[in-house]
Amino acid sequence: MIIKSANLETVCGITSVLPENDKPEIAFAGKSNVGKSSLINALMNRKSLARTSSQPGKTQTINFYNINDELYFVDLPGYGYAKVSVAVKEKWGKMIEKYLKKSTQLKVVFLLVDIRHEPSANDKSMYDWILYNGFQPIIIATKLDKINRSQRDKHIKMIKEGLSVVPGTRIYPFSSLSKQGRDEIWECIEEICDFTEEKPIKSE
Repeated sequence: MIIKSANLETVCGITSVLPENDKPEIAFAGKSNVGKSSLINALMNRKSLARTSSQPGKTQTINFYNINDELYFVDLPGYGYAKVSVAVKEKWGKMIEKYLKKSTQLKVVFLLVDIRHEPSANDKSMYDWILYNGFQPIIIATKLDKINRSQRDKHIKMIKEGLSVVPGTRIYPFSSLSKQGRDEIWECIEEICDFTEEKPIKSE
């Protein structure tokens, strides 16, 4: 997809009312510091629209990015950051759950995991939770540039086994440095949203 416009349209906190959007929504979930903002920026072809931070747990809201007035990227709060209090974690959890249950336009949830490591207990819990809420997550294995090319297949297998993924689950390795995987992820999004390269010209 050619990105003509991308902007942060809506920010929802714990007590906010979710927007009633009329366009497809693509959600991104992942633990703190897994590279969610970097992925979203790469997909939007922007350097810093989605704010990256060296401080894990920084994203405390659900952020809706309007892409070309055609779809929304929905950035969910990162999970698994130890220094966040239990009470705050519970509030974030309820906020994410509310979104998963109430959004009428959510088409898919991309779950980001670090390709270097076995999925954590939090990754597994999030994967199972997304399934429980009626969605089959697509996995994005981030930080691809941090491992040798020869290790790729072994680490993808490790992720599949660690999450006990549903057979047929898609996994896209991604590097925020080289942008490897970006085009494949966009093709997946366009397929899910049923976008075509050329839209029919409407008759007057």
